[in-house]
Amino acid sequence: MADTQALVQQLNEFAEKQDFEGAFKLIRDNQNDIAKNLNPAGVKDALKKTTKDRLLLSFVDGAEFGVKPMDKAMVALEKLISFQADALVLSDSWGLGKVKRLDYFYKRITVDFRTKKGHQFSYAAAVDMLVSAPQDHILVKQAADPVAFEQMLKERPADFVKEVLKSYGDMPITRLEDVCVANGFVKSVNWKKFWESARTDLRKDVLVEIPAKRADPIRLKAAAEDYGDSWLTAFSHETDPKLILASVREYVAQNKFKAADDSVKAKIEERLVFAVTAARKVDDALYARLACQVQALGFANPPAAAMREYLWERKRFIKAAAALPAREVGAMISFLAESAEAKAKLYAAIPEFCFTAVTEVVSQFANESEKDAEGNVMGYPCRKAVGDLMKESQAPATLVTLIVGKIEQFGTFKYGEVEVDGKKIRVLKSYALWPELPAITTILAHAIALGEGRRGGETLKMQNIIRRLFGDKNWLEKVFKLLTPSEQLFIFERFQASIAWDPSTHHTTVIRMTRIVPELEAHVVKVEKKKEYARETSYRSFAMKKAEYLKLINEDMPENVRKIEFAKGFGDLSENAEYQYAKDEQRQLMQKQSVMQEELEAVKPTDFATATTDEVMPGVSVVIVAADGEKTYHILGEWDNDVEKGVLSSKARLAQNMLGKKAGDQFELPSVDGPVAFATIKSILELPAEIREWMKLPAGMQI
Repeated sequence: MADTQALVQQLNEFAEKQDFEGAFKLIRDNQNDIAKNLNPAGVKDALKKTTKDRLLLSFVDGAEFGVKPMDKAMVALEKLISFQADALVLSDSWGLGKVKRLDYFYKRITVDFRTKKGHQFSYAAAVDMLVSAPQDHILVKQAADPVAFEQMLKERPADFVKEVLKSYGDMPITRLEDVCVANGFVKSVNWKKFWESARTDLRKDVLVEIPAKRADPIRLKAAAEDYGDSWLTAFSHETDPKLILASVREYVAQNKFKAADDSVKAKIEERLVFAVTAARKVDDALYARLACQVQALGFANPPAAAMREYLWERKRFIKAAAALPAREVGAMISFLAESAEAKAKLYAAIPEFCFTAVTEVVSQFANESEKDAEGNVMGYPCRKAVGDLMKESQAPATLVTLIVGKIEQFGTFKYGEVEVDGKKIRVLKSYALWPELPAITTILAHAIALGEGRRGGETLKMQNIIRRLFGDKNWLEKVFKLLTPSEQLFIFERFQASIAWDPSTHHTTVIRMTRIVPELEAHVVKVEKKKEYARETSYRSFAMKKAEYLKLINEDMPENVRKIEFAKGFGDLSENAEYQYAKDEQRQLMQKQSVMQEELEAVKPTDFATATTDEVMPGVSVVIVAADGEKTYHILGEWDNDVEKGVLSSKARLAQNMLGKKAGDQFELPSVDGPVAFATIKSILELPAEIREWMKLPAGMQI
């Protein structure tokens, strides 16, 4: 319908009949032609002539014809029309709500949500943030029949997940968890158990595709695949190696492969060869997954030896293990371990492997023995490799974490029962760690060292696990039962001497150890309270801080007031962005003014004339000796800092670690990553003349 005259004529007829619905439908169905022949203002006027309903008229104004493109204005109008009283709506922030009131005068919509009653939206906000709730949406079903909803959640978790996917669309597992927890379907602490139960049945469902990686979405299919000629044709033309692998896995999972004829198997082999080639030097993890699939199906191509060689080259298998889903790392390890020499290479890679790969290597090969010609056991190669690594001065973090976390897997533990107060209790009778391992005290000492300082990457993950273990009362009790009294004292004193653990965790763990073994109480080292210093800073820094404060109250804040007054002229304050930005800035400035005022009252200017060189304190120079040589720092007050001159604020972490120390004392050097490093205080000196000159009040400034 491209004739302008006909369009105008029909709109006039709808105006005479006061048929708003007919006019709206005409414009919606012919948007392109109408946009070419009528300006937005004309469309708006034409619609307003078809009704005297004040609410509909306010919706037409709220759709912003002329401000928005025609198609977006029509979408906005259609949305607003759907927001009738008692209509159910959905919000990403608030969930399911019911429209309670529509105010055509102020152009506002009031919605009752479960957690927020009477929430008001402007028309523009409602269009952006709300959608009409479909009757089959899971939140609507929950509101309509909460009993049936809870029954499905508890008894059929897989069906429940499918309903969530139908309502919110395909999504990764992490997003699925967020949706379920945010809406109160499942508590965060119960999510893992819920998902494991649901996943078991979902994997059997032909309409659900669960990805190998958590970052990829779970997909809900419209219909089950029949794996006939159409599937084979589509598969034959697939060029994405990820989709080729997914299709093959799904085909195998549906038990189609064994019964397939040779031509179909040949086509699958040909596509897998293509996928392996495409993944080469592009995605090592995908390459490893494809290699394992080729081997599992028994195909001769690509040759297994060639695929193994590729993964061995440049240690690609290490990077692949770190990127693979946890459940697929074991398959790659098994694929690579085709000989004793290959297994030896895997053992040698333990220090570089991720935690999952280390776990797989140990679990798969720890009990494999090496035998002589007569069948006598000569040793256990994997255990020897593990033992050698644990005897090093710095054992691999992943291996330390695995052993201390699952200690019973690394030895022989015998349990029995004793009767206490009429109850039978399971107790440890005896244990023996693998003979290849060092003493248990050495293993625990490695764990304590791993918990110290700041780490990064995979080591940080291991450190967090170790810290959680030491904070676990049951684990700590189990470990202390393995130790003799002298070993208990050794580990207690080693842990107590560790100055690089989080202080709160360290203190709590020390107390817990003394409760497990009361005799250790006598060996608790009483820590003296750290000396507190007056809150001071140099005259220079105090003057600069005060100048910054005066600029804030005399220039920045008045300028902000002018911005607010100017922004008020732009209209409705609730939808006035300039006004909102100015008010936000005002709140920030007022908060900054309050903080600075308190600081200026609390911190006093000084020349540090009373400082002495008996120990490190504000107002002295410190010469330290570290691994990279000697350095000199001048420790001053809270606001003093000049990297080039070596001036260090007394609040800096490095300064805090030195305060109160004397010449010859050691202290920890702050680090973001890596093992703990220490330095020694060589000497404590008076401030040099150039630093005292730097501290003076700058010319023209006052305090």
